[in-house]
Amino acid sequence: MTDVYSEEKRSQVMSRVHGKNTKPEICVRSALHREGYRFRLHRVDLPGKPDIVLPLYHTVIFVNGCFWHQHPGCRKATIPQNNRPFWKRKLTRTVQRDAQNKADLLGLGWNVITIWECEMRNSMDATMRCVLKELKKAGRQNAERVKAGRSFKIQLKFRIYPY
Repeated sequence: MTDVYSEEKRSQVMSRVHGKNTKPEICVRSALHREGYRFRLHRVDLPGKPDIVLPLYHTVIFVNGCFWHQHPGCRKATIPQNNRPFWKRKLTRTVQRDAQNKADLLGLGWNVITIWECEMRNSMDATMRCVLKELKKAGRQNAERVKAGRSFKIQLKFRIYPY
């Protein structure tokens, strides 16, 4: 099957696909903020630069597109017919990198939540209820860790500027 776009038009279309601040990610951030959660975005010091980081809950959230991250069992997780070896290699590598990043984060003691694009499309409310339930559980675990004296070191650095 040939592409419906010319090579130049396909290049233009693909160049507009971005990995940050996607519509599904913004929806999740808005819902979390409405519920009173505060977070950081795309922390580069964590494996995989998670989309949303909730330090207080020691939890990271990845909002994954079904095509780009090959959601198992999803109808959108197909490999394009054109240039099939390239896409297979590219998407397989993405799945492997996701698994490695998740393992690294778990090894560092972070809770990892992955939200799939199709889950949000099917039922945003149900998806967010599950996420909020996981965050409450993570909050309780973090509180127990603090009580047991296994809290994480927080270093504050102050810089005094002369007036």
